[in-house]
Amino acid sequence: MPKKIVLIFSLVVLSVFSINAQTVIGKYAGEFMALGVGGRALGMGGAFVAVANDVTAGYYNPAGLANINYPQIILMHSEQFGNLVNYDYGAVTIPYGTDMSFGLSIMRLGVDGIPDTRNALMDTNNDGIVDVNDEFRLDYSKITEFSNQDWAFYLTFAKRQTENFYWGANIKIIRRDIAEYGATGIGFDVGAYYTPLQNLYLGANVQDVTTTLVAWNTGRNELISPTLKLGAAFKVVEILGGYIMPALDFDVRFENRRYASNFNVGPVSFDMHVGFEYNFKNLFSVRAGYNDVKQFTVGAGVKLPKLNIDYSFARFSESEIERLPDSHRISLILTLEEPKFLRDVF
Repeated sequence: MPKKIVLIFSLVVLSVFSINAQTVIGKYAGEFMALGVGGRALGMGGAFVAVANDVTAGYYNPAGLANINYPQIILMHSEQFGNLVNYDYGAVTIPYGTDMSFGLSIMRLGVDGIPDTRNALMDTNNDGIVDVNDEFRLDYSKITEFSNQDWAFYLTFAKRQTENFYWGANIKIIRRDIAEYGATGIGFDVGAYYTPLQNLYLGANVQDVTTTLVAWNTGRNELISPTLKLGAAFKVVEILGGYIMPALDFDVRFENRRYASNFNVGPVSFDMHVGFEYNFKNLFSVRAGYNDVKQFTVGAGVKLPKLNIDYSFARFSESEIERLPDSHRISLILTLEEPKFLRDVF
């Protein structure tokens, strides 16, 4: 996606902000929070709601954070659509007592250096009318740049209610900035994690459960509708010296996306994530998946003392001529795996 397209998109967005104050359902208002995090989960196509057993659970399913027995820290950097969009994520989680965990997650999605030509168009006929269709009639000395930045902060609490059932919740703060315009929002997620049988994992996460309000400084308010994420995973052990774990997730949205989703029933849409992981003796892993935006994904991970390195690769399934650039993501998870940091016995 060249910068010219980004500029056109940005100007359209800015023109929307000039309308009178109103509150609307923002069909894609929270889309930047749906990109996924962590090289392991992204390599599995984002099918992670029922897996959710590391620090990234604060994003995928807050209940899964109760799986953590040692403090963990993760850092991830990703460049989307070539190097046009920078996507960064970091999180930390701390187990507390015998049955609780706390976490903080931060993500940033940014497009920097966008040309701003709003004050650079020239009145070529001196009639007070600017010809916006003539891109060569610009005063280049008046072209400036701006950034489009989206931030999300997740505060997570998780609890082991019983040996087989965990629950958790997020409070998330959203900040969006584009040129001189800005918006702030606050939302809530609730999740559950259940193991009805040995090696069978079920998960659910209701994002934006109360409907999240994002208020712009223009007076425009956008509402992010709830999304129900359901997942299941099953671990087949003692296979080829390790385990194999397939996983399946469904995202259920109520935004009337219709044909933009995998399939829909009226205004209710369904998007699917399918993932697979093979782990050899907890030393290295290989992964594959297919996500909700029709990308095939593959990935790999290696476990070192106290450090996990995970990589994922994503490619759109369109023809080579129309295909967007590939996406590469790498994440590092540091686990303070020492006896003094171990959670108390449940």
